[in-house]
Parts: sequence; C-alpha cells; structure tokens
Amino acid sequence: MAAPTSRAVAVGGAVLLLLVFAVPTTFLYLTSAPAAAASPSVLLNLKPFAARCTPSAAAAAGDPPPLQVFMYDLPRRFNLGMMDASGGHEFPAWPPSAGGIRRQHSVEYWMMASLLQGGGGGGDYGVGTEGREAVRVRDPDAAEVFFVPFFSSLSFNVHGRNMTDPDTEADRLLQVELMEILWKSKYWQRSAGRDHVIPMHHPNAFRFLRDMVNASILIVADFGRYTKELASLRKDVVAPYVHVVDSFLDDDPPDPFEARPTLLFFRGRTVRKDEGKIRAKLAKILKGKDGVRFEDSLATGEGIKTSTEGMRTSKFCLHPAGDTPSSCRLFDAIISHCVPVIVSSRIELPFEDEIDYSEFSLFFSVEEALRPDYLLNQLRQIPKTKWVEMWSKLKNVSHHYEFQNPPKKGDAVNMIWRQVRHKIPAVNLAIHRNRRLKIPDWWG
Repeated sequence: MAAPTSRAVAVGGAVLLLLVFAVPTTFLYLTSAPAAAASPSVLLNLKPFAARCTPSAAAAAGDPPPLQVFMYDLPRRFNLGMMDASGGHEFPAWPPSAGGIRRQHSVEYWMMASLLQGGGGGGDYGVGTEGREAVRVRDPDAAEVFFVPFFSSLSFNVHGRNMTDPDTEADRLLQVELMEILWKSKYWQRSAGRDHVIPMHHPNAFRFLRDMVNASILIVADFGRYTKELASLRKDVVAPYVHVVDSFLDDDPPDPFEARPTLLFFRGRTVRKDEGKIRAKLAKILKGKDGVRFEDSLATGEGIKTSTEGMRTSKFCLHPAGDTPSSCRLFDAIISHCVPVIVSSRIELPFEDEIDYSEFSLFFSVEEALRPDYLLNQLRQIPKTKWVEMWSKLKNVSHHYEFQNPPKKGDAVNMIWRQVRHKIPAVNLAIHRNRRLKIPDWWG
C-alpha cells in the first residue's frame, strides 16, 4: 500500500486535534445545567476579578485584616516618662503647651497611641478595629512586625538644648540601654531587626547608634542626614510632619480664589544650614514684591497663629528646604489648602505610591526659583480654574495628614502603618534569603 502523502498526514492531524478538544468540551456542555441563551460574556468573562466579586467579597479583597504588630513593653523613661514625670498609668494627651518643634516630630507618640486603642487581642479583630491599618497583638509569634516605642525625637529635644550640651549624654545612654534590650530579644536576633519598626523622625534622633539599626524599618521625615547604607525608600517609611497650624475645617467660600488675596506666603526662619541656605537668597528676591508675604519668624505660639492666618488667606505657600530637604511648613500648607510651591532638590514625600503631589503642588528647581521674577511670573500665569482644581484636591487629601487619637480611617497614622505593610514582602525576602545564603549578597 502506498505511503500517505504529507497533505493527508496534515489533514489527519488536524482532525485528531479537533476531536481531542471538541469531545471533552461537548461532554462538559451536555452534562452541565442548561443555560438559556448563554451570552458571550457568560462563556468568557473578561471583567477584572474585583468587578465580578459580590460587594462583600470585593470589600474583603480590598481591605485586608489589620497589620499585626507586637509592641515592646519598654520602661516609661523611653517614651511617656519624657512627657509625664508623675508616672501615671493613663496614656497622656499631647500637651498643648509643647512647642512646635517637639510637636512636629511627634510621630512616635501617635504611632504608639494607635496601638493602645481597642482590638489588641492575638489576632482577634473585634470592636475598635474598623478602618484601622494596624492592631497590637500580645503574642509576638503572631506578629508581622515589631514596634519599638522609643521616643527618639522627643529624647533629642528633651535631653539637651543642642548637639554639644552635656545633657545629651542621657539621650545616648537611653539608646545604649535600648540596644541591650533588643539584642537580648530572640525576635530581634531572628531577623537581625529587619521586621522591627523604629521611629526616628527628627533628623538628629537616635544619632549615636543609628548604624546598629540600619536593617530595621525606620520612620523618617526625609533622608537628608542618613547615608544610603542606613536608610532608603526600599525599606523605610517617609512620614509627614505633625502640622502645627490649626486644621482649616470650614474652608467653603463662594469664591475660594478671591477669598485668598495674597499670591505667595512664607513665614519661618531664613537663616538655615545646608540646603536651607536658599531661604536667605529667596528673601532677597521676593521680599517687598507685589502680592508676596515673606516674613522671618520662629515656631512660637504667636508665630503659629500668624502663620495660620497667612496660609488661609494665600493662594500659594512657599516651601523651601530647611536644614534638611523637608520641613513642617509643607504639611501646614496642605491642611490649610494653600497650594504648596516646593523648592527642594532632594525632598522625598510621604505616601507617594498612593498620592500624586503634582495634582496639588508646584515644583521648582533651585536654579529656577533663584532666577529673578521667574517664580512669581509662573504663579501669576496659572489660570483661576487650574488653581481651584488644585485647591479642591488639597481639601480631598488633607485628612491623610491629620494625626489624632483615636485614629480615623485614612488619617496620617493609618497611612504610615499601611506604608509599613508595603515593606513586609521585601523584609520577608531579606530574612528568608539570609537564612540560607552562605555568601550574603553574592552578586555585589
């Protein structure tokens, strides 16, 4: 018998493939429950998974359970004792008499307060956990991260008036004692501190022993005084300053543009170090210009009151760098709904994976800002409709920069804890790799 031709072989193969796929499909169709006039969307649903979920399932998919946080039980001298020397057992309210410098770096206080709210069982998310990104767990083995409630920023401000004051020795000794506590913890040893969260928001916080916590998740204001070996966006969280001006809760004028007669506002210290030297240069360019309020002041009670009034009556608020790339002024402007004008080459911004600052802020390089009349001309050319759009977006995001106790959904503390959650996959990767690698980071 003659051998089959190549054409016959090809045809036969095609028929065989058709039978292989068609018969099981036909069988499944025949044995399934009948569906009247099945539409293509039923046979092949191309909608995203979340769109196909029931409302309750979609909510569950979008809102994971709170981050489980174990908080070290440190002696009061590491935290609340710096605020309340009486040794009371109640968690003290943040004192209104505390100066602006202490308040703006008080992130550590608000993070601790959030963990002392209800729902602190070992994974039992009950009353008081709704809308919260993190809850305290009593069992360290159930924890996803470990919070170290050392008020390092307050310690820097309380123990000594400057970097050379002999009283700073008390701050150094607290850091030494804290490291002794952590080194003895099996949970620190297990991860080399990688899953430990340590606030050090003031640029000089924890300055004596920083290199000993370089693997931990640090809560910082910016990276101005950190080496790349110590801190980075990869593992650390940039947190907002705690605003010192009052929140603008009734900002609903008929015409918000006309309700703010001042074009550009700045009030603060003009003599600064490092990048902050630009402030004195800007003062020479901007002071006395039409529509500009440029004032030198300190963060005192009367100065804060004047800043509150100035920001609420200005369209734009100038934010040049301070001693480090960031300053509290940016967040005062945001909660005052005054469009920030940011002049800082190395600033990092909080929550930037979720918030697009270009929607409600303007950015200028140092060179642009120091060009005579350039900055003011750019501001004057912005249409009223564009400014109102940015003002509206400021109002919509300002709640993300509010610190409060108890915390509320989407506020600053909850946003910070959410940022911590985002770091966990990288933390776990580093921990797991470290357990099996014979040559750490062998590709480097």
